[in-house]
Amino acid sequence: MKKNYFLGAAANYSRKQRLLHTFSIGKQSDIDDLKDFLAKKYDGKAMITKNGRSALTLALRANLPKGSRVIVNGFTCCAVVEAVRAAEMEPVFADINKKTLNFDTETLKNLDGDGIIVQNTLGNMVDIESIERWAEKNNAVIIEDLAHCAGASYADGREAGTVGAATALSFGKDKSIDTISGGAVIFRTKIPKFSDPRMRPRLSDHLRERFYPMFGAMSRGLTRIHLGGAFMKFLVLIRFVQRSADNKLETNRKISKFEAKLALRQLQDLEEGPIRNYFLVKDRTELLKKLREAGYYFEGFWYEKPVSPARYYEKVEFPEENCPVAVEVAEKIINVPTFYTEEQLQPALKIINKYVEKD
Repeated sequence: MKKNYFLGAAANYSRKQRLLHTFSIGKQSDIDDLKDFLAKKYDGKAMITKNGRSALTLALRANLPKGSRVIVNGFTCCAVVEAVRAAEMEPVFADINKKTLNFDTETLKNLDGDGIIVQNTLGNMVDIESIERWAEKNNAVIIEDLAHCAGASYADGREAGTVGAATALSFGKDKSIDTISGGAVIFRTKIPKFSDPRMRPRLSDHLRERFYPMFGAMSRGLTRIHLGGAFMKFLVLIRFVQRSADNKLETNRKISKFEAKLALRQLQDLEEGPIRNYFLVKDRTELLKKLREAGYYFEGFWYEKPVSPARYYEKVEFPEENCPVAVEVAEKIINVPTFYTEEQLQPALKIINKYVEKD
């Protein structure tokens, strides 16, 4: 029986894409070109960063004073919470709407915040006009996080990233822009006094990011003899591969130049649409077992906890009593990247559909 380990987008590159990524040569002009493109696209001053959480930290620092309360989605990644705390601010978790995986004005009505991070979970867009009205009424600053939704548009036609006081992007694994690591921030209303990151990328980080697609291809090939998952775990153990949540927040660290080149290429060819399809299911543990028996390994889904990954959940100090819908969704969700073909997923979807909640 063939085993299907659903790895990141880069693990599924074609041979041409792998070679392009691994042997791409970057220059300082590539970083400059990326900055210029982002500045024009989102109408502000752009800064290129080591990763998305560093970008989000800088966006917050430029627009809010230390000690500010920042509302974040109750169904999110630990990187968002880390960014808020690195900015010396307090995260305020807002429960979500079960159908959109985002907060809305109904879930915001009893909350108080100086800022609000709009993340458009998995590419599902918020009702931005109502969020704007709420923010204006409550004198709150909107920060847009495009990790899940670069290139997408709100219902009123405006593109994500053109609404808030600042826009943060992530170029990490499985994001809308995926160069393995990297990020950017665009300051739209307040130009910060701090300068661009100056520290060079670590050699270890640079090599991991450059060769990850090759390792991913090797891992996928080894699934034919049932060793793909073990091989990837070994690479993580010896630190040849880094899990996305472990990418260290460093606001003064530069991106690799070749990644800036690849990010610009992807930004110039963005396609609108969700980055993950999701289902809310009954008996998820049993479902995952059934999928494994059929050769499908879906354990890498987003998010198995309201703030993922599970290994960092206790550190987040998430107030489960305030966000019951997020807790419920985290217990029931199954999701897969949209870059897999219908043919690849069809046997798995037949199994999943037997467990999907009818309401």
